Amino acid sequence: MDYRLLVYFLAVCDELHFTKAAEKLGISQPTLSQQIRLLEDRVGSPLFQRIGKKVYLTEAGVVLQKHSRNVFHELEQAQTAMNELQGMQRGRLRIGCSGNHLLTSTIMSFHAQYPNIELSVTELATEETKERLLNNRLDVGVVFLPEEDEQLHCIPLYTERLVLAVSDRHPFAVQGVKAIKLEELVKLPIAMLPGKFYVRHMIEDCCKRAGLTCKPIVEMSTLESLLQMARQNVCGAIVPQSYVTRTDVNSGAEQCWTLAITDPVPQKDVGIVYRRDLFISRTLDAFVRQVTQDFQDAMTRYGESTNEG
Repeated sequence: MDYRLLVYFLAVCDELHFTKAAEKLGISQPTLSQQIRLLEDRVGSPLFQRIGKKVYLTEAGVVLQKHSRNVFHELEQAQTAMNELQGMQRGRLRIGCSGNHLLTSTIMSFHAQYPNIELSVTELATEETKERLLNNRLDVGVVFLPEEDEQLHCIPLYTERLVLAVSDRHPFAVQGVKAIKLEELVKLPIAMLPGKFYVRHMIEDCCKRAGLTCKPIVEMSTLESLLQMARQNVCGAIVPQSYVTRTDVNSGAEQCWTLAITDPVPQKDVGIVYRRDLFISRTLDAFVRQVTQDFQDAMTRYGESTNEG
């Protein structure tokens, strides 16, 4: 089967839109449609169907998509193995993470050591990272660890806890309050991430176990936007402790005060994940060791304290 036809096919799978896929590939839409028809003739079955203005994969298309991704995965693994013969002079790592703040220092130090290694870091929800790993669209992730998964290898890094961030003008900050019980937290006006993010799942699961309901007055899609709500004293914000620590939000004119959340404590292990069948290249091995070392150093430097004042 023609390699080029599979490239065109996967582009349409990703976009589910022929015009957008053609633009991505740098060819005309009629040319792409003709190439997809040629592929359908070769496999003997329609791969896409149109319902109204939307494009969907047929059952045959779903089967071919899975095997095509495996083909490209194996080709990338072969290229990675070939690169091993030349040392770590070139290569690429595609990384998904549950917050860019988790990897900023690692990326800087890794790039300084291996400047010719291309790094692509995408901030994604945990489930999105897992899905892309299994679909061969990412090589490694740093995420809230999933439950036991026979397809993924997991390396724990640290235990993430959620905290409540408020303005330094908030009564909690003025009074030096360092912790708040969950049953009191749910009564406050708070800002949270949307439902697709694991941080949101963590707090909602704690509430469910405690027989409580947590409903935010504001949903924001980034951690920085949540902290802006807290800094401006609009409301409190539920954020990971690591974000507060690593971004050093307690510096500057607009400060935040953070409170530990207790009874129960919303927490979850964060770690490195990659496919069990992945070829562990020198590049990936060096990156995993760099991440592990950076987190060990961070835990030593910052400890487990929630409030820095």
